[in-house]
Amino acid sequence: MAGNRADDRIYLDKQSPAAYQALVKAAEAVRATAAEAGLDRILVELVNLRVSQLNGCAFCLDVHTRAALRAGETTRRLGVLAAWRDTELFTARERAALALAEATTHPTDALAQEQAYAQAREVLGDDEISAAVWAAIAINAFNRVSILSKHPVRDVLAR
Repeated sequence: MAGNRADDRIYLDKQSPAAYQALVKAAEAVRATAAEAGLDRILVELVNLRVSQLNGCAFCLDVHTRAALRAGETTRRLGVLAAWRDTELFTARERAALALAEATTHPTDALAQEQAYAQAREVLGDDEISAAVWAAIAINAFNRVSILSKHPVRDVLAR
């Protein structure tokens, strides 16, 4: 049943749990693919965070910032992730994955896509490229679920 106000949102994950669980299963397969390809958890979390920054998904930024920190990422690198091209803090592999993540998030920028693939080809193998792109595809899907559902970011200490 529709809400009374124009700003009422449904939580897509709650409204259609089977579809959401299929997305979760796909994300689990992507995580396994990334691990099998040799992409470490920090690199995958950087992809998740960069895509979430581009999409403006506060909920996913919160979730994946905490996941990155648990995986051993530093607050310094997280703080400059939005400007990763302007730092020397990221490895060539991370930079290639971040470029692929941006090209996946904005697929209509053909030049950026070609440049990202060229950069990736220099430092990543086919399995790693595929895994990085799949990671970006998966987080893009979760971003849309959270943004369109308006999933809140709550202060857990205030509860």
